[in-house]
Amino acid sequence: MSLPMRFAQVRTGRQFVLALDHGEDFLEGLARFCEEQDIQSGYIPTFVGGFRSARLVGTCEPLADPEAPLWAEITVETLEALGGGTLAWDPDKNCLAPHIHVAAGIKGAEAEGRVSHLLGATVQFISEIPIIEVLGDPASPALTRRRESSLYDVPLLGFGSGL
Repeated sequence: MSLPMRFAQVRTGRQFVLALDHGEDFLEGLARFCEEQDIQSGYIPTFVGGFRSARLVGTCEPLADPEAPLWAEITVETLEALGGGTLAWDPDKNCLAPHIHVAAGIKGAEAEGRVSHLLGATVQFISEIPIIEVLGDPASPALTRRRESSLYDVPLLGFGSGL
């Protein structure tokens, strides 16, 4: 199934730089900051920092179906990371649903790299995260994330109250 091109012109609001410190949970810290600042939609153009450990989507096994999403995860230790993503609102769960990808070098393996979807991470030293708010209207966040049943329940980015 192929969806038609979807897009929306957005208005940006406030801009922040968040510093998460040594030992903090990356996604929990990001979610807590967004809740405190009442951010329901936005994007992270890029971020830099270190992770003591990170959980990434990945496997060492052959893919049973290369067209299907991969839900398996791997854990990697001591990384230098560069990443970015979107911050959208999940109206079904009534919470922030970040979609973050990282490119990371494993410090103890000649900076051998991993690139994938970030499922969780613990900060090592610091992570510096610019956040740009995307404004919605009084009735709806600007960016939403809903699962698409016809595409293996992948959570897709939507705009306002639509997909």
